[in-house]
Order: sequence, then C-alpha cells, then structure tokens
Amino acid sequence: MPIQLTRIQTNIMQMPRRRITLAGALVTIISASALAQVAIPHDAAPTAPAGFGPTIENKTPAPTPAPTGMVWIPGGEFSMGSDDPTPLVCGGPDSMPDARPVHRVYVDGFWMDITEVTNAQFAEFVKATGYVTIAEKAPTKEEFPTAPPENLKAGSTVFTPTDKPVSLNNHYQWWRYQHGADWKHPEGPKSSIEDKGNYPVVHIAYPDALAYCKWAGKRMPTEAEWEFASRGGHAGDVYSWGNELRPDGKFMANTYQGTFPMKDKGEDGFAGIAPVKQFAPNSYGLYDTAGNVWEWCSDWYRPDTYARQLAAAGGISSVIKNPKGPTAPYDPAEPNEKKRVHKGGSFLCTDQYCTRYMVGTRGKGEEMTGSNHVGFRCVQDPVKAAPKEAAPPTR
Repeated sequence: MPIQLTRIQTNIMQMPRRRITLAGALVTIISASALAQVAIPHDAAPTAPAGFGPTIENKTPAPTPAPTGMVWIPGGEFSMGSDDPTPLVCGGPDSMPDARPVHRVYVDGFWMDITEVTNAQFAEFVKATGYVTIAEKAPTKEEFPTAPPENLKAGSTVFTPTDKPVSLNNHYQWWRYQHGADWKHPEGPKSSIEDKGNYPVVHIAYPDALAYCKWAGKRMPTEAEWEFASRGGHAGDVYSWGNELRPDGKFMANTYQGTFPMKDKGEDGFAGIAPVKQFAPNSYGLYDTAGNVWEWCSDWYRPDTYARQLAAAGGISSVIKNPKGPTAPYDPAEPNEKKRVHKGGSFLCTDQYCTRYMVGTRGKGEEMTGSNHVGFRCVQDPVKAAPKEAAPPTR
C-alpha cells in the first residue's frame, strides 16, 4: 500500500512531542544537510587536531567474579571521537562534526552487560515491579492541550518501508506513529514478542531504561564509558572490530542492505532487528556495540560537547577524567527538546544515509521518546572489597 505522505505527516506533526519528536527514532538517523548547520563555537574550539593516541588500559584486574551476564571493562586512557568518515569507501555522506575533535579521555573500570537488555530480561523486571513504559501510557489533554483527541492514544514510532525510492531529505516518509506499539508489541497491537525473548527490548524511552537499571542494581553508561568499551582496547579503529567493514566478506553487525528505505535485503542474515549474540563480540566480549539497536547513554546531547569539555579542561593536550557530559542538553535543530546521547547505530544504518555504527560517532534522542530501533544496556560500578579485619594480638 503506498505511503500517504500528507496524512502521515499531518498525524506526526499533531502528535504529542514526547511521541514524535525529530529526536529519538527520527533524527537518530541524521542527514548531512542537518549536521552541516552545526557549528563548533570559536571560543571553545581547540587550536590543533588531536588525532588518535594509544589506548592505555588500567592493569588492575577485575575486583570480583563477574556478575551474571556482565564483563569487566578495565578502563584507562583513550582517544575518543571520530574522524570525518566521508573519505572512506563506506563512509556515507555525513561528516559527523559532532564527533570531533578527537580528544583524550580517562575512565575508571566498570562492569558492562554483555548484550543489550533483552525482551526476556525486561519482562522479568515488569513482572517483579508492575512497571508501565512511557509508550504504554496514553498522553493526556493536560500534557498536550493542542493535540486532537484521536491522537491522545498510547503508542510509539515504527519504521515503515516505502514502496519506491524516495528523497532522503524527509524522514516522515518512513516513520509512522503507531497506536499500540510498545515493547510487547514492537510493530503495533497485532504484533508480539512471543518466541523473541532473546531479542533486544525496544520502544524504551530513557526513563524506562533508567528504571530497569535501578531495579537491577546497575546504572546507565556514560558516553565515554560506552565508547571505551565498544573500542575493545583498540585505538582509532573505524569499527568496533577493526578497520574493514566486512573482513574477508564477513558481516560483523546487523545493518541495512538494499535501497534505503525500501527494503532491507537481509544479506547479513537479518531483515530488521536480530536476536542478540548473532555476530562476533569485540575484544572485551561485548556483543552488538554496532548496529541492531541504538543504545541510550546518560549524557545530555550537545553537538559541541567535546570542544567545550576541552576548553574547560585547558586545551587539546588535556585528559578529561570520567566525563559525565553537559549539565544541560542543546540541539540547534530542536532547541526546546531534551535529548540524550545514543551510541552504536541500528539495523537501519546504511552508507546511503547513516553510518553511525562506526565507533566514535554519536546519535541523539529525546529522552521521553522510544522507537523500534532503540534499546539499551547497563553498567555497574565495582564493589569495593571490605577491609580485612586485623588479626587479634597474640598473647
């Protein structure tokens, strides 16, 4: 059935902003034309390019046995960010200025979930707590007084392929607000996650992810922690597995093949979302830090975060320790929306439109908005060993 652009665009524009914002599911895939408008402030820009230095891992071993489903990330000093990927064969059209300048960062060691949180894991949380996600709650007239009553229904954003090639400058052509779409019904009320317990949970807004982490005794990763972990101890690689997109012709992540946004051919084995652990892990034993679903980070999003951090720290030679991100969000494309950083890309990433499965690149999402290609994973701080009791004095 052909997409009726006018109807879909009208419905999207009239929906509550927490549901259909240009953030989250929509502008996590960011066009080159939009990013061309992002400028790094002159007063914050470093005077020389940083380049990539070596990763210097901490030598301290894991302090305790690994918690179930987690792996030790040693932390240390590394070069964070991304060079302009457009000169690469599969670099895409987006120069990604918000991922520069490349700069030195130090993070402490931490535990990290080996995979994205799955449907089965999230179901355990919901069973134990009765938690209701944002996508399952109908917006109210008090929250959104100008929204038509017919639009005040629970739902979330769902990718919808087009039936023919389209210009990639209008994302409304391939996204719809679907009533009844939520983590249990990823494509809408007639869909389900039966027999999909090992798939990443999706349609998760940031507060939903935060609630799960708190229940599990964990927390959300910072952007710096997430990138350090994704790099797996390697310095300056284009991808979390190295510098070749498909070494020896082998697919290393679940991304999009075919003409975007018509049909994912599934040449990597999956048309759309994939179960976890379908591709080789990185050097730290983490699965799917590229492709499959975007992952929330705790940092607020700004396009000039790195430059501002360096300016505050004293310049390009500085090492920024355990950065937590800006104190407030700002996206010049939507200055009134509260966005947090996404990392890793999704099954919709393609060199035709979005190559943000490249390690070091950045996405962004309005924190109250979920979609069928956004999930998360948690981290946990190490528990400090209790001091040994002094031996009783001998008599």
